[in-house]
Amino acid sequence: MRKTLALIAVATGLVATPALAQQSGAPGGLFVGAIGGFQGLDVESADGSVTANADSAVYGINGGYDLSLGNAFVGVEGEYSTSGGSATFPDSFAGARDGLEANGQYYVGARAGMALTPGIAAYGKFGYTSLDTAAFTSSGSLDELEGNAGGIRFGGGLQVQLPGPLEARVEYRRSRYKDLNDGTYGDATTDQVVAGLGMRF
Repeated sequence: MRKTLALIAVATGLVATPALAQQSGAPGGLFVGAIGGFQGLDVESADGSVTANADSAVYGINGGYDLSLGNAFVGVEGEYSTSGGSATFPDSFAGARDGLEANGQYYVGARAGMALTPGIAAYGKFGYTSLDTAAFTSSGSLDELEGNAGGIRFGGGLQVQLPGPLEARVEYRRSRYKDLNDGTYGDATTDQVVAGLGMRF
């Protein structure tokens, strides 16, 4: 329900955004920008018996290149983001580490889309992502155990050309990670709804 409401809000905001672009067709060229929004983190214990979740803000920077194909485009992009998500398992969890912090996320992947109207394009994305984590105990009896896990990310969004070289975007994406902290935890997912502002060259 939480994700559904967030996506409805995102779609409503985009419908109300005017297409200010002077150009027609799909976007092309180099771009750099910044993103910020909401993240939901879900973590499983190594044996799959219990789960923990946390909500937090997420923010970062991105950049890439799009090749315009008339009304369609294909491109590559990279991103670094960070958040304050910290999930703690219930007291009944018997593991030595009972919580996990999700820190930096790195992403590189491909995207493709098409122009819906002059100045507004829809796109999908898919690629590789990695997550920096720190496992901890609520009591502080053990030092944090830092780790990194790889996974996949997929999602999609809309982007709007603004006056001059500026553009805005809003997107939903899900990332999935396996065997966190060398098996201390099981799987984890992050769901993010972000907005971005960038510049195209």
